[in-house]
Amino acid sequence: MTQIKIFDTTLRDGEQSPGVNLNQLEKLELAKQLERFGVDVMEAGFPASSKGDFDAVKKIADTVKNVSVAGLARAVKSDIDACRDALVNATNPKLHVFIATSPIHMEYKLKKTPDEVIETAVEMVKYGKQFFDHVEWSAEDASRSDLAFLAKIIEKVIDAGATVINLPDTVGYTMPREYGAMFKYIKENVPNIEKVDLSCHCHDDLGMALANSFAAVENGATQVEGTINGIGERAGNASLEEFAVALKIRNDYYPYYTQIVLNETKRTSDMVSKFTGMTVPGNKAVVGRNAFAHESGIHQDGVLKNAETYEIITPELVGVHSNNLVLGKHSGRHAFTDKIKQLGYDLPEEKLKEAFKAFKLLTDRKKEVTDDDLFSILTDIQTDTSNVRRYQLRHFQVQYGSNDQPSASISLSTPDGETIENTSTGSGSVEALYNTLDQIVAEDTHLADFQLNSIGQGRDALAEVHVSLTVDGRTVSGRGSAQDVLEAAVQAYINGVNRAIYQQKSNLV
Repeated sequence: MTQIKIFDTTLRDGEQSPGVNLNQLEKLELAKQLERFGVDVMEAGFPASSKGDFDAVKKIADTVKNVSVAGLARAVKSDIDACRDALVNATNPKLHVFIATSPIHMEYKLKKTPDEVIETAVEMVKYGKQFFDHVEWSAEDASRSDLAFLAKIIEKVIDAGATVINLPDTVGYTMPREYGAMFKYIKENVPNIEKVDLSCHCHDDLGMALANSFAAVENGATQVEGTINGIGERAGNASLEEFAVALKIRNDYYPYYTQIVLNETKRTSDMVSKFTGMTVPGNKAVVGRNAFAHESGIHQDGVLKNAETYEIITPELVGVHSNNLVLGKHSGRHAFTDKIKQLGYDLPEEKLKEAFKAFKLLTDRKKEVTDDDLFSILTDIQTDTSNVRRYQLRHFQVQYGSNDQPSASISLSTPDGETIENTSTGSGSVEALYNTLDQIVAEDTHLADFQLNSIGQGRDALAEVHVSLTVDGRTVSGRGSAQDVLEAAVQAYINGVNRAIYQQKSNLV
């Protein structure tokens, strides 16, 4: 069997999803989880794009050691230099450099002739090869490129030192038969193609990303690129968890395998969803909440008699377990510590104390504390930026009646140590709270998006709120979780403002 390498770009292409804004701590936690998930290559970011992205890529490269870390660069020396500096301590660093090859991109975006594009591509691969043993070269918009030209430029960049050739369907335009035919053509018409791995990178604008990825593999691709939950620009990318599970389930058809640790699938998906605020649809393949639910009477009868009648994937395969009580009110520090280690967290002593305190507060209000509850507590604490002075909620109160206009009173401690209290009204309870917060915080804020979800099931489930805010011109996301929906809404707003303050103090622009 042939191994298909998995190139994860959740931290780069995935973060480019509209409304997604990950801080450095969140990117680091996701990187650690992707390492546990077993990806072969992790594209940690675009170091030249900002100081914040450079620092995040560097921190990831300094931390994870069992996975290759890649940085993205345009075909520009300064971009390659930024990747070199960010990945200096990586165990197995990779450079990913790209340039457009389609006629429309070369003419209107690059304003270069085909010969000039070849010259630039060759020059930049040679330049990058001075610093990196592994150089992936991507032909942006390959699926709309002239095949003869594509074969010509690929041969030359391989001679220049490229070790991976990536042929992206950048705008999600192509169909599986076309995409597979492109890989077949390159395999047959580039004389030195056996020196490199062929990679595919598919977008889902027409819903073909996963099908196109399989078409590429059927025609010679040995690396598949994508993201967790299929997030990414526009309609997103190929879902890596779907690809890996499909390859496993259909190993009777495909003689390929991956190194993905499949029972880490659900946890990886949940973490990406939580940090990005992009909720996984209930009917999403592999990781959606309905993936293993059977409502039809005929289906239920069949599953009860033999699960294989309608379940081709067992929940356990992807790490889905029943939400039984895991810890309770009388659980001690030792049991709590053991449990969080089982969940894959390694907290320093100070944050461990904070997590245990939050857990105990939750057990006072909630009879059953599940893995999902602990996951929410731990991820919030692990990615907290409390080392920076910030706003903190002291108390709030909402008055609401079916015939009255809602009003809200909030008391906050400010980054300067003051305590400020104010009251305002709104057309609903959340608007009243946010109008009040707008009056208290010194920063200029604007709410762009608000999302409410539940963690777990039942009337005592935690509420989780994600918001997208503009704070003094910076677009940030914030999240908050609590048993009370309104408290979660307040915490999400405050979290977003604090994140903007953290970015400003750290000069992350």
